[in-house]
Amino acid sequence: MNYLTVENISKSYGELTLFKDISFSIHKDQKVAFVAKNGTGKTSILNILEKTDEPDTGNVIFRKDIKVSFLPQEPYLDSNLTVQDTIFNSDNPILDVIKNYEKALLNPEDTETYQAAFEQMDIKNAWDFETQYKQILFKLKLENLQQKVSSMSGGQKKRLSLANALLSKPDLLILDEPTNHLDLEMIEWLEEFFAKENITLFMVTHDRYFLERVCNEIIELDHGELYSYKGNYSYYLEKKEARIEQHNVEVGKAKQLFKKELTWMRRQPKARTTKSKSRIDDFTEIKHKASQRRKDHEIQLELNMERLGSKIVELKKISKSYKDKVILDSFNYMFQKGERVGIIGKNGTGKSTFLNILTQTAEPDSGKIIIGETVKFGYYTQGGITPKPQQKVIDVVREFGDYIPLKKGRQISAQQLLERFLFDRKKQYDFVEKLSGGERKRLYLCTVLIQNPNFLILDEPTNDLDIVTLNVLESFLLDFPGCLLVVSHDRYFMDKIVDHLFVFRGEGIVEDFPGNYSDFRAYEDSKPVVSETTDEEKKEKKNWKKDSNVKLSYNEQKEYKNLESKIKSLEFDKIELEKKFLNPDLSTDEINELSNKLQVILDSIEEKEMRWLELAEKMEE
Repeated sequence: MNYLTVENISKSYGELTLFKDISFSIHKDQKVAFVAKNGTGKTSILNILEKTDEPDTGNVIFRKDIKVSFLPQEPYLDSNLTVQDTIFNSDNPILDVIKNYEKALLNPEDTETYQAAFEQMDIKNAWDFETQYKQILFKLKLENLQQKVSSMSGGQKKRLSLANALLSKPDLLILDEPTNHLDLEMIEWLEEFFAKENITLFMVTHDRYFLERVCNEIIELDHGELYSYKGNYSYYLEKKEARIEQHNVEVGKAKQLFKKELTWMRRQPKARTTKSKSRIDDFTEIKHKASQRRKDHEIQLELNMERLGSKIVELKKISKSYKDKVILDSFNYMFQKGERVGIIGKNGTGKSTFLNILTQTAEPDSGKIIIGETVKFGYYTQGGITPKPQQKVIDVVREFGDYIPLKKGRQISAQQLLERFLFDRKKQYDFVEKLSGGERKRLYLCTVLIQNPNFLILDEPTNDLDIVTLNVLESFLLDFPGCLLVVSHDRYFMDKIVDHLFVFRGEGIVEDFPGNYSDFRAYEDSKPVVSETTDEEKKEKKNWKKDSNVKLSYNEQKEYKNLESKIKSLEFDKIELEKKFLNPDLSTDEINELSNKLQVILDSIEEKEMRWLELAEKMEE
């Protein structure tokens, strides 16, 4: 079943043609990724699909009876609403049913309204959806339902927009960089969610593991041509390589034929026969093929990096907290030459704060940082580049100098440097505000690297970079001789360039893991599941030990408190189940099924009440 057809669309901005006469279609159950270099029109195509922009030519046709949801890079949210209001404000009718039911729970004395809301939950099969809706918000760390959108960070807004898109239960979901602003745990959950949900996807993403595990087709826009690959990322890489190899073979043959035909052309007299005119026309086509060049560039900078001394960076008993939130607790570490460290952890565990402390843009509460005299930091932050009004790309680089020193006494001009970072001469004289988000990140990365750092710190460098640029960046970093410290949620990127990890667990706990991200996941998955003692349990146990008059053991006290809450919950379930018997249309089988369920609840209540009484009597002895 066809959900979306794109027919011969084109888009230009002034003299810049992003794409011309491209066509593709999306069918039911496909999970399609759209891959292209930054600045070639990925986001423009998504905007055209979302109808926030129009193509210069061509048509976009959606199937009439399908529901479509979009996740843009910049979410459109009402800043006056809360998280809960934003979710309930979507057009999913089941959410309206849940909203009415939750309102009814707040006014239990209005039994008529409660009964109507409860019946609608049954009729619409909303119970399972309510559980899923709460799970999605929990997984995306949006538990504070009363938080105003106006007080949320950019990452929180993106996650709220993602939750909205998922909860609208669309037939077709169109996503622009869905993994940006998600931590590793969230990304892995989203992979599993898409794997089990019956949903059709069309997405732009640079996350290569996500492409590998979620997508079953990849569409690539390469030098103005569309190519389709019916498989995941590994299949795409294999077939793309074969396509480029075949292209190079054809160009090679065309060059040989061109030389032969050129010799013939030079020998021809001015008077042409009909046959020779036909051959001249063929010659023109051969010449075109032979002159084709793939404009793929690779960064091959050999920076003349200042040599690191014996002392690099030493952290001694570094502690940092924000109010009651502990970020670092007496953290010690001594960096060695050539170290390549990745930093992982959930959002809010202090990864960026650690980088700011290391580069002395933030102060620790206690402890000491010793930085070697030869250390020169290069710090790529999430903030990105802030260009001056009407500033051109070339001028941004020239603020750091017209020439950059390379090894063996060589140097490279600002223009040559930009070319190596995939900015051609024409693009260098564009205003920075005209660049795409990914191109701005690439330019910012260039400004960091040309300062010749020998200790490179990258905070989420892969956000908004296309796959081609990521491969180029990885090649550069693999050759980088200095120290490297990187925070990233891009697992593929981390696996390729880091040797060990700082794992931020929260509450000031930072573990040093000797391996890359895949090694860490394999290690974590192999660990036996152990019931951990929570901070609250530790506190209760400590208080119990202090009280010498208590007759119950610590575990019995814990059981006593849990029984009270469980009995209350079972009483609520009993009331809910008894209300179902009021339905006059119940069949005999349905009545028997409800009776069995009610008996199980009654037996459980009786069992727990007996145990509760037993423990209560023991306390009174």
